[in-house]
Parts: sequence; structure tokens; C-alpha cells
Amino acid sequence: MHEAPEIHRPQPPTKPGCDRAKSSHQTQRRRGKIPDVTVVVARDSFDTLFAALARRGYECVGPTVRDGAIVYDRLRSPEDLPRGWTDEQAPGHYRLHRRNDEALFGYVVGPHSWKKFVFPPERRLWQLRRGDQGFERVDEPSAPPRYAFLGVRACELAALGIQDRVFAGGEYAEPHYRDTRAAALVIAVECTESAATCFCDSMNTGPGVDAGFDLALTEVLGDEHVFVARAGSDRGAEILAELPTRAATAAELDAARAGVENAADQQQRRIDPEALPELMAASYESPRWEQIAERCLSCANCTLACPTCFCSDVEDVSDLTGEHAERWRRWDSCFNPGFSYLYGGEVRKTTASRYRQWLTHKLGSWVAQFGSSGCVGCGRCITWCPVGIDLIEEVAQLRGAQS
Repeated sequence: MHEAPEIHRPQPPTKPGCDRAKSSHQTQRRRGKIPDVTVVVARDSFDTLFAALARRGYECVGPTVRDGAIVYDRLRSPEDLPRGWTDEQAPGHYRLHRRNDEALFGYVVGPHSWKKFVFPPERRLWQLRRGDQGFERVDEPSAPPRYAFLGVRACELAALGIQDRVFAGGEYAEPHYRDTRAAALVIAVECTESAATCFCDSMNTGPGVDAGFDLALTEVLGDEHVFVARAGSDRGAEILAELPTRAATAAELDAARAGVENAADQQQRRIDPEALPELMAASYESPRWEQIAERCLSCANCTLACPTCFCSDVEDVSDLTGEHAERWRRWDSCFNPGFSYLYGGEVRKTTASRYRQWLTHKLGSWVAQFGSSGCVGCGRCITWCPVGIDLIEEVAQLRGAQS
């Protein structure tokens, strides 16, 4: 039997009943208080990094500026990175601004997440072609792409870990996802500042990273523009060994830890993940759902921007000759009326019922289904909601109605 390739998974968020000392240790590391064996990579060495990735056959994917946002796309060189750019975020609000320095990763997160590469928005699953003996199935190429993900934030590592459990955990794995994840090289970048919509610190998913990466970088801007770096796997160590490095000074380690601490301290939105499943179950009949529906456009922006949402639809299509047919999988959303269609009509006919389905699954029933919350605290659903619906505010309102 074919053995599934190993996937580097980050640690899941703490669940009720977990060892409290372990939880405290993870939180300290994510906030930058626990030092690791680290070296320093100069900003000028990024050309060498890109060359090392290319020699190994990796296609580098990372942040770049396009269409007024920082998006994830193929990178040809370090010049494609968003040097000197930052983002301003609030409910229903996103703007780019120039920084007063040359930071490469001086932003938070944009509208894209890494799921678009491991779980593509549209993918042909197979084809049928008419042959002499009838229709013959033609499978899609099995060789996975070799991505190097550059600039993966802590909340996004947690999101990849969640999707690993959905698509590659258990008895029935999704082969394309499993193989793409196993082949991917993950270069994480710790956050040194937060957006107004971030709440990863309270979800215990950031802003520092502690697992699930091949390389981890923390950008330090001072007399020198450097990155405090550490390897998280043999693949990462091999690449780091090819780069010009030196030992990190105590001042550089302190600056890196202080940057991560600063990102955590900036976060004003907070949530208690352990209390959410009970709250969601108790709020099923809350009148708040109708109040949200008065604003919600049921546009599905939140689910498309979310790094963990995985709803999809499957469609069979054929050409006019009847000689060729294809099966495609495409992203879908629980906010689309037809997503819950069964014979006779939609199960969730109203916007209120669709929003309730999304939020109660994301924050509540996801825990029973997959062992962790479906939310990683990235704040994308808040930023990219056209009417500025705030998940944190809605949870507070539901909690207030129960008190």
C-alpha cells in the first residue's frame, strides 16, 4: 500500500483539558519569550535564498503588491516582494501605505491565503474520452507542484494545520492536497506588528511561530537590515547552510523577541476559544442572527478570504459532440443559497440561517468534528466583509444575550 508522505503540521490550538503548562509554554514561544538556536541572514542574501530554492526545483510563492493589495503569487526575485509597504485594516476597510523603511514583510495579511495553492479554487479531477470500447477515464497528472511558500504567518501555519486534518488526516485523504502539502517548503515570517482586526494572540495561534515550518524568519530593522533565522526541518537546515549567515547577537535576539511581543500587545480584539462551542450551541435560537442578517449581504467574502474554509462543489460538464466529459471541483460557500439545496429546495433559505451555519460551525461544531476551532484569529473575515460585520462583536453580543 502506498504510504502517505509526511506533512509538517503545526501544533493545534489549545483545547479544553489540555495541559496548562504546555499551553503556557506555547504561548510564551509565540510571543517571542523563549530563545532558539538562531543565526542572522542579511537582507542582501535573499538573492542567494531564491537561487537555492530554484536549484531544488521549487517555485517560490509569496507576497507581492497588485491591485491595491498584498496578494500571494509567483515570485521571480526578491524585487517582487512588497518592500516598504504596509497595510491598514479595520472592519470593511483595507488600504496600503508606504512605510518609512525598506521592510520586506512590514504588513500583516491580505485577501489571499495559502489554501489557494494547496486547495485550488478550481481543479479538474478527471476526464472521460470516447474510445473504441466506450468511454475511457483520463486522470489528471499525479506529480504535485513543488512550492516554496515564503512569508507564511503564524496564524496561517495554524490554518494549514487545520486543513491538513480536514484533507490529509484520517482514513480518507485528498491525494492532490496531501501530495502538494508534503512537497511544499514552508518559510515562515513572524509578525512584528498587528492589524486592528488581528486576534491570533487570544486564539494561541500567533504572532510568533513554534512548529510547522522548514525555515522561520524574524525581520529586524536597525543599523543593519537582517533576519533572525532558524531551521525547523532537515530541508530548512540544508537551505540555511547555503546562505551567508553569522551568529545572532544578544541585541538582535532581543529585537526579534520584542518585535513579536509588540505584535501581540497591539491586538485589542480578544476572544475565549474554549468557551465558544458551548456559547454557539446555546445561541441557536438567538434573535441576534436576524439582526446580523439585516446587514449581511450573503456575498461569501468571509469564506473565500478565510484560510480554513473548505466548502466546494463538484460539476460534470461535456462538450457538444458527446465525445468528451470532465469533472471539476470549485470553491463554494455555505452563504450561497444553492449550497444547501436538496430535492425540493434549500435547507437554509435565509441569510440569518446561513450566517448562523457559518459562525456556529467555525467556532463551535468544528471542535467536535476536527479537534480544534476553525478560526485562527487572522481577522480576514472582518476586514473583507463589505459591510464590516465583526466576528468578535457578534460573539460578544451572543454572549451578552446569554448572560
